[in-house]
Amino acid sequence: SGVYGMTNGLSSDFRDLEEAMDNGNELAENAIEVFSYRVAKYIGSYVAAMNGVDAIAFTAGIGENAPLIREKVVGYLGYLGIKLDEAANAGRGEDMVISTPDSKVKVAVIPTNSTSPRSLPCSFRRKSGC
Repeated sequence: SGVYGMTNGLSSDFRDLEEAMDNGNELAENAIEVFSYRVAKYIGSYVAAMNGVDAIAFTAGIGENAPLIREKVVGYLGYLGIKLDEAANAGRGEDMVISTPDSKVKVAVIPTNSTSPRSLPCSFRRKSGC
């Protein structure tokens, strides 16, 4: 992701970067911001290529366990009408919808060990007839 180099070798672990940012480390803050922006750019590219999306899923280590990163990424995607549920977004490592019910795009956290479409929360599946 490049954050190790951006922080002059501080860490590539986002838990360490978030702690350093909270302690005033500007390099860590910048690395988190750049990473979040890059993720949002990729999502935006896919949204354009697919002519819109119904849902966005965060998964894997950072997606499952970094509420700050999810908040920052979603913040760049405001044009999609996403509304983040801050209390839900505070969770870590579990299947959950983190967007509000009135969000135009659903946003979910899906742990990597349960990425099968059958494991998605019913409210997340599109036209599934749940």
